[in-house]
Amino acid sequence: MVAGGQIDGRIPWPIIPLMRCRSSLLACLILASAIVLGADAAADDVVLFDLEGRRVDPWQVHPGAVSVFIFTATECPISNRYAPEIARIHRLFEPRGVAFWLVYADGRETPPGIRDHVESFGYPLAALRDPDHTLVSLTGVTVTPEVAVFDTDRSLRYRGRIDDRYVAFGKSRPRPTVRDLSGALDALLDGRPVAEAETMAIGCYIPPPAR
Repeated sequence: MVAGGQIDGRIPWPIIPLMRCRSSLLACLILASAIVLGADAAADDVVLFDLEGRRVDPWQVHPGAVSVFIFTATECPISNRYAPEIARIHRLFEPRGVAFWLVYADGRETPPGIRDHVESFGYPLAALRDPDHTLVSLTGVTVTPEVAVFDTDRSLRYRGRIDDRYVAFGKSRPRPTVRDLSGALDALLDGRPVAEAETMAIGCYIPPPAR
């Protein structure tokens, strides 16, 4: 199934209230502090696995780096069409110290199938599995492809689409007019706030964890 990736209550701390905070500067600062602390605490509980079944802490692999998690799936046509763009963004930002990860959150996908997928689409990124949805729950992503960007303090700074190429399911532009992921990375690397912390991603629903 395909839909826009809107907040559905799973994200553990709200981006939207911070963006819409209007009452007072003090209230905004208090809310911002709570958001950052909540994200840091939850990041420590993320349990991801590599394709050999070993537990991986991505923040320990690349300490102090801006980290990009790109949620994908082997059978999602929209995700697969983004493979060249993902590779392009990786080429631009990996030399600047950004860490990239492909995340497969569908527990029914097997390591051999994921390996074939990575190879077939020429992904230059390391692949991780999130079968228990610990990272899905932390970030609040709902579809593939959808991205989550964490700053050097492990705080979530952007979540949403890679760009605005897809307007709706079955409706796309010939080329994107806004490159959201690239813009977010440029802002973080330049020490600027991300202009839009959340966007709606169009793609394939991430199924619930396999039981």
